[in-house]
Amino acid sequence: MSLESDLARVRGLGSAKDGTHSFWHQRITAIALIPLSVWFVAGILCIVDASHADTVAWIKAPHVTVLFIALIIALFYHVKIGLQEVIEDYLHCEWFKLATRICLNLAIAMCGLIAIVAILKISLEAI
Repeated sequence: MSLESDLARVRGLGSAKDGTHSFWHQRITAIALIPLSVWFVAGILCIVDASHADTVAWIKAPHVTVLFIALIIALFYHVKIGLQEVIEDYLHCEWFKLATRICLNLAIAMCGLIAIVAILKISLEAI
């Protein structure tokens, strides 16, 4: 005995079995963002009066570079999941939903890549 409606069985629709995947990824990134955000705000507050050279030297520290990249990845992935849920819940025209999701994925990937390249450029430039 199936719990699907007759119409769903005919259309072949049913659970995509993907809802909990994005749910857990969003929760995990949210938990990861808590310490990373606290570290970021504390770091910015510590260098608020520092010179440009001191700020660049701080970013060049290997652990700071790694934490910045982890923050960028977690933040942009969290934003992608959240905005994708909004698109899926509130857009009802299928072609517009697909186009919006493609644009979202491209925009998030480009912004994340630009941010990571900027941090790496600062971190790896010669002294």
